[in-house]
Amino acid sequence: MKEERRKSNKWVREIREWVLSLAVAVIVAMLFQNYVYAQSEVQNVSMQNTLIAGQRLIEDKWSYHFNEPQHGDIVIIKGPESELRLIKRVVAVPGDVIDMRDGEVYLNGKKSEEHYVKGQTFAGSVEMPFTVQPGQLFVMGDNREHSMDSREIGPIARSSIEGKAVFRLWPIPKFGKLNEY
Repeated sequence: MKEERRKSNKWVREIREWVLSLAVAVIVAMLFQNYVYAQSEVQNVSMQNTLIAGQRLIEDKWSYHFNEPQHGDIVIIKGPESELRLIKRVVAVPGDVIDMRDGEVYLNGKKSEEHYVKGQTFAGSVEMPFTVQPGQLFVMGDNREHSMDSREIGPIARSSIEGKAVFRLWPIPKFGKLNEY
């Protein structure tokens, strides 16, 4: 009788350990997903030809806690500037003066070399030249003629940056690190 009870207790203990281990693993995975790295999907055409609708990306949510966004970073934006979650490229950072003339972007008086851009770049409702203030970023989609970005909605608050797109998971032929330039 004692031996049966001992075997029964052993099974209960084993099941309890498995449940606890599984619960800890799920909690760690959820925290990792919410605060370190996450998977994102491209929803529109504003970043063509760099990113195409339906592609799956890995978003780094961690590094911007220690570093500021840089020119050329592809960022995920979730904030009051737009009801949609946006994926755009950082074109200007605080202190930069951005201007658009003859379909080209000028940053701090120099013409920007943007080989990834599709189409010409024209100013929207934001008056040019525009000086980016502290705590702001000026972002644009690579598909300049079909992108709702800082030219229309204004600069993006630094606090609205959710993370940086760093890796493409899908489609398989495009699998790999995202190049900023």
